[in-house]
Amino acid sequence: MASIATNSNERSENMVMHEFPDTILVAQVRSISRGSKDSEPSFRSSLPVDVVVYLAIAALIFAAWRFSQLKLFDAGDDIGYWLGVAGGVTMLLLFSYPLRKHFKFARNWGRVKWWFLVHMFLGVGGPILILIHSTFRVGSLNAGVALYSMLLVAASGVVGRFIYARVNRGLRGEQASLNELRTAAGIQEEDARSRLSFAPNVEQKLAAFEDAEVRARSGWLTYTRQVFLLPFQQWLMYRECGNELRVVLYALAKRERWKRKDFKKRLKYSKALVRQYLNAVTRVAQFKAYERFFSLWHVVHIPFVYLMFISAVVHVFAVHIY
Repeated sequence: MASIATNSNERSENMVMHEFPDTILVAQVRSISRGSKDSEPSFRSSLPVDVVVYLAIAALIFAAWRFSQLKLFDAGDDIGYWLGVAGGVTMLLLFSYPLRKHFKFARNWGRVKWWFLVHMFLGVGGPILILIHSTFRVGSLNAGVALYSMLLVAASGVVGRFIYARVNRGLRGEQASLNELRTAAGIQEEDARSRLSFAPNVEQKLAAFEDAEVRARSGWLTYTRQVFLLPFQQWLMYRECGNELRVVLYALAKRERWKRKDFKKRLKYSKALVRQYLNAVTRVAQFKAYERFFSLWHVVHIPFVYLMFISAVVHVFAVHIY
């Protein structure tokens, strides 16, 4: 009996030694990831949302092409002409966003957030109307230059939207989320224990991943890797940590005689904590890369806009003169 009591006490002590991730902690971590309710809303979006947006744009382009194949009008008749006018006016309205953003007299014209949303809708709607107007054919050199410059601007805008969504919150916001996540999880250098102390190898891997990415040497090679390859590296690290957690928790479950549901619950929340932590590290690491790409995007996008505007004016002039 004394032996059984001793073993029971040892198991209890082992259980006290570790603070496992629980539902409250994971919920807290998720709220940190999303940002507080009082914080300024951002356009930072997840990959699934991006995929939905781009699939919707592709579907609109396909629908416009199918509509043009019905041959209900030509670019030069009344319907085609007014579709071109509607598309041109829509494209002109795109300039209202930089007007609101950069000029003092327009700073009280509503929140920039809503202007940006309208700018995105116009940036899709205008090119779709122009494509329908053209019936997906180029009739002259000036029309071709105008059409292809518009498509370049539209494609550049889609890329810009993807990058902007990832730099809008700011580096401080991303770093604050990572710091809050460290505190919530107890993953701090000065902490003797953390919510993952039962898996020291996982802690070491997370620390090494953060150190390697957040303090990576600056340069375009690093920025390119962090934008295109880091999500895949993050996924590999998550899989590796998940397998490690499964092994460690299974051994603890066997030793402590946990119920199966307790093992599954602790594995689920431990993996969720690792996933959220890796997400936060990746966002901080990628921020500078996206910021650099956003600066480069501006350099490329603005000349395309001027080219589109000039070629569109020439096209309109040619249509009405000839």
